[in-house]
Parts: sequence; C-alpha cells; structure tokens
Amino acid sequence: MAKHTKKETERVVWTGEWVADRLGVSLTGEDALPELLGLALRRNPKRAHLLVSNVLGKHVPQRPGVVHGAGLGLGRQVRELLGDADAARSVVVGYAETATGLGHSVADGLALAPYLHSTRRPVAGVERAGGFEEEHSHATSHLLLPEDRELLSGDGPMVLVDDEFSTGRTVLNTIKALHARFPRARYVVVALVDMRSEGDRRHLEEFAAELSARVDLVAMAAGGVRLPADVLERGQELVAAHETAVVERPEHPGRAHERVVAEHVASELGSGSGPVPVSSRRADVERVALGWPDGLPDGGRHGFTPEHRERLEDRLPTMAARLAERLDGARRILVLGNEELMYTPLRLAEALDAQVSGAGDGGTPEPSDGAVVLSAGGATPVRNGTTAVRAGEQDPPVGGAAVYFSTTTRSPVLAVDDPGYAIRTRLSFPAHDRPADGPGERYAYNVAAGADRTRRFDAIVAVVDSHSDLPELYADGGLLDRLAAQTDRLLLTVIPSYSPLSVSQSGAPTEPVGRTADETAVSHTPQRQAPSMSLPEPLRGPAFSSYTADEVGWLLQDMSGLTLEAPTEEREEAIQRGGAHYAESLPVEYQPSEEYQALFHSALRSSASRIARAVGAVTETVLAERTPRRTDTGNQPPRPVLVSLARAGTPVGVLMRRWALHTHGLELPHYAVSIVRGRGIDTTALRWLAAHHDPADIVFVDGWTGKGAITRELAQALEGFPGFDPRIAVLADPGGCVETYGTRDDFLIPSACLNSTVSGLISRTVLRDDLVGPDEFHGAKFYRELAGTDMSRAFLDAVSARFGEVAEAVATDVKELAATDRTPTWEGWAAVERISAEYGIHDVNLVKPGVGETTRVLLRRVPWKILAQRGAGADLDHVRLLAEQRGVPVEEVDELPYTCVGLIHPRFTRGATGADGTAVAS
Repeated sequence: MAKHTKKETERVVWTGEWVADRLGVSLTGEDALPELLGLALRRNPKRAHLLVSNVLGKHVPQRPGVVHGAGLGLGRQVRELLGDADAARSVVVGYAETATGLGHSVADGLALAPYLHSTRRPVAGVERAGGFEEEHSHATSHLLLPEDRELLSGDGPMVLVDDEFSTGRTVLNTIKALHARFPRARYVVVALVDMRSEGDRRHLEEFAAELSARVDLVAMAAGGVRLPADVLERGQELVAAHETAVVERPEHPGRAHERVVAEHVASELGSGSGPVPVSSRRADVERVALGWPDGLPDGGRHGFTPEHRERLEDRLPTMAARLAERLDGARRILVLGNEELMYTPLRLAEALDAQVSGAGDGGTPEPSDGAVVLSAGGATPVRNGTTAVRAGEQDPPVGGAAVYFSTTTRSPVLAVDDPGYAIRTRLSFPAHDRPADGPGERYAYNVAAGADRTRRFDAIVAVVDSHSDLPELYADGGLLDRLAAQTDRLLLTVIPSYSPLSVSQSGAPTEPVGRTADETAVSHTPQRQAPSMSLPEPLRGPAFSSYTADEVGWLLQDMSGLTLEAPTEEREEAIQRGGAHYAESLPVEYQPSEEYQALFHSALRSSASRIARAVGAVTETVLAERTPRRTDTGNQPPRPVLVSLARAGTPVGVLMRRWALHTHGLELPHYAVSIVRGRGIDTTALRWLAAHHDPADIVFVDGWTGKGAITRELAQALEGFPGFDPRIAVLADPGGCVETYGTRDDFLIPSACLNSTVSGLISRTVLRDDLVGPDEFHGAKFYRELAGTDMSRAFLDAVSARFGEVAEAVATDVKELAATDRTPTWEGWAAVERISAEYGIHDVNLVKPGVGETTRVLLRRVPWKILAQRGAGADLDHVRLLAEQRGVPVEEVDELPYTCVGLIHPRFTRGATGADGTAVAS
C-alpha cells in the first residue's frame, strides 16, 4: 500500500468558497489574496458581501504575532518609503473600528510617529478636531478627538491606515475633510489589501492632483472582487433565508437563551453540521487586575506617542504574567478585545503567548516587506478524512499552549458553520458601553467552536475598557454570559479608559509605579471632592464583591489593582501628624486566628436571633415612617431605596432588603456609597442616585452609631443636595444619635468582628485626589484572594434564617418604637468628650465608643487602652482576645453608657509602640 505524506493528504479549502459558489463572487489578482481573505455575507443595505481578513484579528481568531507582524511589516515599508526625517514628522491615523489595532501596529513599525485613531465614541468635554464618513460601513460616522491638537496640524506626511481598500471613497472623505483644515503635501495610504477597481484607482489619482498633494499606497497584496450585477439583491435574499436557521436553545434554568446560527451543508460535509453546541458547564468570571501604568492611554483614541509605546513595552511582560498565572494548564487560549479596543488586547495576547507557549518571541514572525507568514496557507479544517488545516492560524509550539486573538464588533454578519465560509459561528449580545447612537447588538465571531470541537478555546481572556465595564456586561445574555458557556475558564481584565480631562483615568485605577508604603500613607493633602458632570455605573458581584448582583450595587470604583495597604503604625503616625487622611490608604487586612474565628462563630450562633430582631424592627420602622406618601391618583406609595454607608452599613442593608422581601415580598433597591469623616459623602454617587431615583425615596443605612461623627458628617454633606433626607437608619444606636434604629443596646454585632471577610470581601473605601477624579466614585478593593475565608454569606444566611422565629417580637418592638420619643439625645457624644478630657487625649477622634468601634480600633489602628463596662459579659470576649494579642490593657470602669470604648494611642510617632507592634503603657 502506498504511503501518503501529510502534504499529499491535505485538502485546502478556501474560506470564500461557500459565498463564491452561491453568488458567483470571485477574487482576482495576486496569489496571496486567498491566504489573506475569506468571504462572508452580512446584513448591510450598501454591500452584501464582506471581505474577512485572516490577519486583522477582528472576525477570525489568529495568533497575535501574525496580527501584530502584519502591521509591523507595513509600517517598516512606510518608514523606508518616507525616510527617517519625514517619518519623524508624520502622524499615523487608523480607522475605527476594524483598523484601530492595525493602525497602531503600523505606527509601531514606523516607530518614530505618534498615532491617532478615529472613534465612534464621543468623549464629554473633548473638542472634535475633525470627522468624516465611511461609505460602506455598518456605522459610518467617525470622530477625531486628539488630546494634542498639534497632532493633526503639522505639515509632515499623514499615514492613513485601513484594513482594506474596496473603493477608496473612505480615504477620499478623510483626506478631503482633513486637508481643508490641516493641508499638507503628502499622504500615505496603508492597507492589508488593495481591492479597488481601475476606475476607483484613477479617481484617487485625479483627486490627489486636484489637491496638489502626493498620495502613496502601501498594501500587502492587490487585486479585485468580481461581483455579478444582482449580487446585492441575491446576497440579501441568501442572508434572509439562512437567518431563519437561528435556533433558540435554553442553556439551563434561569439563563438567557443562546442564539446560535446553524447551516446544513450536506453536499460538502455529508451531513448537516447542526447547531453550535452550548456547554451545560459554565465558566465562572475571574477578574484580573493588570497593574496598568498610571496615566498611560488605553489606545490611540486621543493619541499615542512613541514615549507611550516605550512605557507599554516595559510593562507588558509583568501584566501578561498576571494573566499567565491564572491560566495554568490551559492549552488553547483566546484573548478577546472589544470593538475599538484592539491594540492593547493584541499586545497583551502577544506577550502572554511568549510566556505560555514556550516560544521566546510569542510566535511573532519577522516581517519582510510587509509579508506575513501563514503556517496553513489560509485553509480551514475539513472533515472528510483529510488532515485539518486552519485558516490563517499558526500551529502552536510542540508541547506548549497557544494564544489567539480576536475582537468583538458591531457589524452584523451571517454565520454558517462550513469550512468554506469565513464566519462559522456568532455570539450576539447587547452593547455594554451605552453607545451614543443608542443600544444595539454586538457580536463575537468564531469564538464558539461550532461543530468542530478542535476549535474550542478552553480559556478566554475578555479585555474591556472601564467605559464598557457596565452592568450590561455582566447581565444574563451579556458578553460574559455568552462567553461563559463556551469555555472552561473565563478571565476579565478592565483597562482604565484614558480621559484627557482628568488627572486619574476613569474607571478602575491602576497601581502607581514605585510608590512606597510611606508615600501611600502620607503624600496627599485631603481635598473635598469637586462637582462634576458624567456619571459612572455601579459595580456588582460576582465581578466585584462576593454578594450577588441583586443584593447591592456598589457606587464605587474598583481599586483592586492598587497597592494601598500600609503598616498600621505608619498610617497612624501619618494620620495624627496631619500628613495624610485615613481614607488615603488601607490597613493591612487582619487575618483572624483559629481562636478568634471560633469566637466569631460562637457570637454568631448566640446573637443571630437578636440581630434578626433588630433588622426586622429597623426595616419595619423604615417602611412605616420613612417611605414618602404621595397622593398621585392610582399610584402605589413608592418603595424606599436603601443606600448603605460602605462598608459596615452594607451587610445591614442587605439584611434589611432580605427582611422586606421575606416579610412583604418587596424587592428594595440597595446601593453602597462611601462617606469619609472630614471629607463628606461621595458626591458623584449622590448625583447618580438623584439621576436614577427620587432623592425623597433614599434611606441611608449604617451598622451602628458610635459618637455620631458620621451622622453629623452626612447631614453637613447633604446641605448642597436638596431632597435627600440626612437621617440614618441603623441596626444599633447605643450613642443616642439617630431616631431610626432597631435597638439602642450596645451589643456584639458579629459583622464588626471581621473586616472584608464579613463584608463581601470589600475593603474600606479610599478617597485620594490622585486616584479619584471629579467624575468618579470613591474607590475600594475586592480581596478575591480571601475567598477561602469569606464569611459574608454565612453571616447573612445565619441571621436571615431567624426571621420567621422573631416575627412576633418584631411586631411588638415596632409598636413600642412608634410610641417612644426617639429624639437623638447625643448621650454618646457627651461621654466621648468627657473621656477625652479625663484621659488627657483632647481629641474626640481618638475615642471610639461601642463594641463595633472598639473592634475597629483593635483591628485597624494603634490602640492605647480599652475601657470596659464593669461586669460586661460574652459580648466582649472577642475584644479581650484581640487586646491580649496586641498587648493592650483592658480597664473596667463604671458609669459608661457603652459596653466598651476603644482609645487610640494619642502619641503619633512610631516610638510610641514597641518593635513588635504592640502598644506600650503611657
């Protein structure tokens, strides 16, 4: 029997065959074109066919080295064409959305020039420097929004980059619009392929002559497309016929349906390929903070300079390593960019590929004259017994993992699961960036494996910018929901959206380079947050916090990528000296001992019913007294909107929401906001609340009162926000500071025993001028790494389980509260002033009354001593244990209105504590 080599048994299928056979469309020109391009059909009234690039990294997942290498090669050709002198005077402009990454890569190859890409995203406050229309695109309007206006106003060459030239009209529109404002003598047009007709080529030459400008053209390959006269009508009919094959299949109960396009191709494959399988096993979303360089643009929307490129290159290996450590064992990895956000995900993918594949250069070919080496000759897998060859994909290194790259898009394309068709599968999902042109569907192509399971990605890294990090991203049917059904491991990383108008970038902030613990604690003078205009959106679990998405919306920004923790003694010294505010850094998270954890569980068992009773009393009081009664005919009274003060108030807010649902079937909205003593409440959060709810419906919630400092802070902060009620509802009010409470007993609330591990794994809030701009929420960290010790849901569930047994007692309590004079007595504040004077502290901020506040002192600050009510029992077991561990004396006293009071060390130098970090006697 004759032996056949692999080469002899391969059957190469061009990914344009399906369209060519049905519509009579064909490519003419250079032999390389079928390697670079496939064909598909789309819903577009101007052009039915779509040239699908195998090297662009948009519709077809490709090795990132191939994608970046294509642009690098073209850019080097442009530099050779211009010479270094003119190259250094030039500016590169890429087209949104498909060529933003290609243009960036061309600028990398050119090396000496800044880069700008057009955008369809208006940016508030950024003046438009120009714009133009794209003839055949699904979305036609382009904006140019450079941070530096001189980027476009120079007289050096302009390099215009698009993925393809089909007619040249887009280039004409661009040059015409820009030349009228910023005339220059030379333009260079760059594309992967030049597919213009002879008539279109002549038109461009005539146009350039009229401008008295030179126009050069650089492309990887040239040719044309033969189109039958009726191709548009026939193409639309074909699309309409095959879109009826969209199948709605349930993923599992409670999930949105997965939209899958299926096409039966019996003539080619012997049987229909059927619908794309949807896995019953869904990947959890794991958010990864990269440590994005502070102030570095996320792309070229507002300009990207060679200096920016150097900073990015320097940090890429470190950022890729953070992804790689979460991808151990993955073999086929997709890094998925998001619409215009192409270059950053591409470079991350290339750096990641270098780390996980075992190839030193990440599989990047060395470009030569703009050519890109394709390992498989542009073919796709076939299933008739011959060797499978994938379109445009480089084979992974032997024994190594392989990384691929592609991007979501707004362009609707028909998907047909056939090896001779370029778009085999389509995932659709709603836009998650609140686009200026309104909501609409977005798409990820060739991400689902379809009938060929060898194409399946076992890990996907979704990369979005913070402008797109909105609830729609996490919703059922949203992008993450769609991706989770297609892979075993799903990572999400959010790149801060660069804004020329703010010192810190919008969205999730990034780690400051080279900042020491001392600088973290002391280097920023507190300022009150300025009023602003644009509003971000809340964060929700599980992407932010271990609470479920419906339990609370965090009006915060995610600072998980920052190093904000500083040693307790350094923080205390900086705070007391006035060099820093307590909200500018975080204490190191206390890791409880086994003995302390046992105390927590014991306290929870003994006090769960007591807490449930207080939750019921305060919730019923709010529903009865704090819900505005409106007289609109036919309208039901509005439900209160719970707004907890993060983070101690948040578990209480969740419990109040649960009580209302358990007892009355009411689903109360619940948000968490930051308030900082001496600096006020988060004003951006207030404006968000006012924009989405009637301020009269807002009820602020906290865990307990101490001396009432936050109560006073809130009242002062709301003076400039009419309509909000400054009264706080709390679980326990031992200080007599509020009128809406569950109890005025000072007892152990177990949520005070722990830090983030009983508060959804969220840190206390952070407010620092270099991190929080006027358009941004205050920040906090999500300690995902502490998930193994998280007690947040255990605490909530233990208390909620007692709701039924305390219902009668709650009804009695509510009646008694309604008949009681609950006017604040401020007894606690008077006691604090007395203690401050008696103990020679002379600063009420260093006196922390009540079990909850005393616990905080022992966990976060430098404690001096603890005052305990004589005869106090088990409520103070955890306080005594913590005090013993830190070497802090506990002094029993009489006539104390609280169960205990914690005193912070009044000496602010580190010399006031021993080398072991414990307090010393005065």
